[in-house]
Amino acid sequence: MMNSNFAKLLERFFIQRLMKQRQASPHTISSYRDTFRLLLKFAQKSLNKQASKFDLSEIDAQLISKFLDDLEKDRRNTPSSRNVRLAAIRSFFRYAALESPMHSAQIQRVLAIPSKRHERPLVGFLTKDEIKALLAAPNLSTWAGRRDHVLLLVALQTGLRLSELINLNSNHIFLGNSSYIRVIGKGRKERCTPLTKHTAKLLRKWIQETCDEVNPILFPSSRGTKLSPDGVQYLLNKHVTTASRTCTSLGSKRVTPHMMRHSCAMELLLSGIDRSMIALWLGHESVETTQIYLHANLSMKETILAKTKMHRGRRGRFKPDDQLLAFLTGL
Repeated sequence: MMNSNFAKLLERFFIQRLMKQRQASPHTISSYRDTFRLLLKFAQKSLNKQASKFDLSEIDAQLISKFLDDLEKDRRNTPSSRNVRLAAIRSFFRYAALESPMHSAQIQRVLAIPSKRHERPLVGFLTKDEIKALLAAPNLSTWAGRRDHVLLLVALQTGLRLSELINLNSNHIFLGNSSYIRVIGKGRKERCTPLTKHTAKLLRKWIQETCDEVNPILFPSSRGTKLSPDGVQYLLNKHVTTASRTCTSLGSKRVTPHMMRHSCAMELLLSGIDRSMIALWLGHESVETTQIYLHANLSMKETILAKTKMHRGRRGRFKPDDQLLAFLTGL
């Protein structure tokens, strides 16, 4: 049994705070777990002692800053990944502030470590031609091909997250006059996503072929277990390679399961659906999250430009009439 101040705090943070009080999702638990495994391995080397013997005072802002630098320099993590690790560490230290107020000064210094700003590239998405080529790639004469075709179609039509997609069971699918998929998404929020008649028809056939009471998994692997995230990426890569033979633009894109979610959102946006409805469709916490699709949509910007009469500027360089303004202009 771990008996140090830090070890007990960390145990209680995972069991009491995350699992019991917050009822955090398995994805959140695993992400936080991986963060602290990395941090403790780094601290063991830095402090030359076992992790179970650490004191909270030893896990200070200086050590954590060095750990974050190590993530970027030695492990080649992106600033975005670094910020995810920092968010997990902050969550623990906010809990520690309540449980161990005598370390408040040290905790505040840790909480003051800033997130790293970084470039945010435009979201990638598939065009209509690329979507058609991708859906045509699986071999429908095989079981795996039929599974992959339905999986890709559901992903592109519903915009489900990868975790939601691989955890689908047959009892999450409701087929009738109004067909839809019911999922418990991020933040344990339940949402229902309608299905087109074509998607519902294919799903009905697929469920009859594959699912039963013993194994209700909607998209099983060849062993009958749930597909892993890596498994989905593997089959996606395979079909992108096939589709790129007829649609060459796919060859220059790194297609991921999340890109299919972006593609669904972009299709809705191009169809004139309001941002608030797209946010509900995708299960976004805030409408502002949907703003990224407006930034990425060049065709909409070109339409705005065509309707706009731009002012013609005068030739010549602006010359300020004040020495201080001239100084600032020259910086």
